[in-house]
Amino acid sequence: MPPGAVNAVRAFNRFYTRKIGVLADHLLDSPYSLAEMRVLYELAHREAPTATELGRDLGLDAGYLSRILRRFEARKLLVRTASKADARRSLLRLTARGRTVFQPLDRRAKDEVASLLGPLPPTKQQQVVEAMTTIESALGTATAVPYTLRRHQPGDMGWVVHRHGAVYWEEWRYNAEFEALVARIVADFLEKLDPARERCWIAERNGVIAGSVFLVTKSKTVAKLRLLLVEPSARGLGLGRRLVDECVQFARQAGYRKITLWTQSELTAARGIYKAAGFRLVGEHRHDAFGRHGLVAETWDLDL
Repeated sequence: MPPGAVNAVRAFNRFYTRKIGVLADHLLDSPYSLAEMRVLYELAHREAPTATELGRDLGLDAGYLSRILRRFEARKLLVRTASKADARRSLLRLTARGRTVFQPLDRRAKDEVASLLGPLPPTKQQQVVEAMTTIESALGTATAVPYTLRRHQPGDMGWVVHRHGAVYWEEWRYNAEFEALVARIVADFLEKLDPARERCWIAERNGVIAGSVFLVTKSKTVAKLRLLLVEPSARGLGLGRRLVDECVQFARQAGYRKITLWTQSELTAARGIYKAAGFRLVGEHRHDAFGRHGLVAETWDLDL
């Protein structure tokens, strides 16, 4: 292991522990240490774990964890009940008092993170979160960070245009002509939106937008899938397939008989998603666009 890498990690650890204030005896100006706050957090977000499970997942020594749990019991923050499946195992639950104590501390922790990220512009916020996700993914388990889907809201369309322009330039060298096309598509979507038959899905991961897709009307019986994008940091989670599946389900509910889409032959990852969803390649032609020569445009259809 290169000494420079080791020194860089140690330097980052010193910087970050100081930045988030975990070196103090008590966290968030509360009576609780960092370890105690972690235990409180897990108890508030789990359904009756055992002490063994907590110790294993938090990496805490059994004796140290036992002392924390006894202190919580003495303060009436915690109760133990015997497991119905195995009376030798005790299940841990926060009391009503425990939840009352935890909630303002949890809000304060969120406020501190917000104050840390708040002064940064949105692009820098996203870079910080993605860097943290990269570290967690590289050094942690292979478990995927969950994502959520929602409908679009004010501000999302600016993100769609910006990220399509940036990602397609970085990965495929599509120029401003492509970004202008995306801008026209989202403008038309907002101006002519029929909520019963058209929709945009926005994917979020760790509070940051991670992807998008649109389904719009082409005719009374045909819908068009447009602007599928998954952030590089969120690839490999099945998010692209999920976004396409949402389009297909919505199109069926809306009464369409077919979905069509337009893509480029070199976008192999997207083409794989479309093929897996049942789309068929029905047409192709060569063209010059987006600052590129010899592109092969493809039309794919899915009968519903």
